[in-house]
Amino acid sequence: MSTLWQNIHYKMLRSGNKLNLLIGINVAVFLVINVSAILEQLLFTGFGNSAILFNTNEYLLLPANPAKLLTHFWTPLTYMFMHAGILHILFNMLWLYWMGQIFEEYLGNKRTIGLYIMGGLAGALFYLLCLNFLPAFTHTNAALNSTIVGASASVMAIVVATATLLPNYTISLILFGPVKLKWLVLVILVIDFLGVVGPNAGGEIAHLGGALLGFVYIKQLQRGHDWIGGINNIFKSRPKLKVVTKNTGKNSPEYPRQEEIDRILDKISQSGYESLSKQEKEILFRASNNES
Repeated sequence: MSTLWQNIHYKMLRSGNKLNLLIGINVAVFLVINVSAILEQLLFTGFGNSAILFNTNEYLLLPANPAKLLTHFWTPLTYMFMHAGILHILFNMLWLYWMGQIFEEYLGNKRTIGLYIMGGLAGALFYLLCLNFLPAFTHTNAALNSTIVGASASVMAIVVATATLLPNYTISLILFGPVKLKWLVLVILVIDFLGVVGPNAGGEIAHLGGALLGFVYIKQLQRGHDWIGGINNIFKSRPKLKVVTKNTGKNSPEYPRQEEIDRILDKISQSGYESLSKQEKEILFRASNNES
């Protein structure tokens, strides 16, 4: 058991892998809340009568009601680490792991946590604005008792950011075979949009907010504006872009021009990484080494 705990501790906190850290936090929060709630019901309160679940829903989920939000101002952050059930957290963490690996392969791991949080906050903002200002929701006073929970908006930010950066990147899906990221994400977004009139309207709206953030972030990054890097390095002067590649080409002491890096990133966005020439891959490698 101690070896297992040491492995988990290393993967989450010492390996430097931000995906492991995010997944570990989500799983830990889910287990602590639900295991303790099950024990509480088995030993004390009986099924369907958990004070732990009641208080979790009351104080950690994001409410749409502005009056309640003022007294629960921390919930735009806490809701993105909560989940409503096993399948909910399972699919969110699988998507985060799959798309996050591709994202980090091309842009490194220093942006992952920042994009996750920004996506969750964007989803929260989109949800609050829609439920409090769109006539379809204000006519029924839907914001009064509505709440949302889950990492879906954060995960969608990473998924859409990855597809925006690498639209022609191909992955294999069971039953469907090879699929380009741009088509996969387009289908997901259409499903989310169609769901805004369903029973989980708030959640679907939050998904779209996170997706929009991921798209805009990559477009700004390709123009040399790294919001996350700017926050992380506010007191430190660094180049605007950090590019990571596994290419093992020969290094050069000359740092590539920013315009050249932007051009190559645009080419990746349009045609995929495999479309780069050997020289272009070498330029990315030099940029990565010089910056690190």
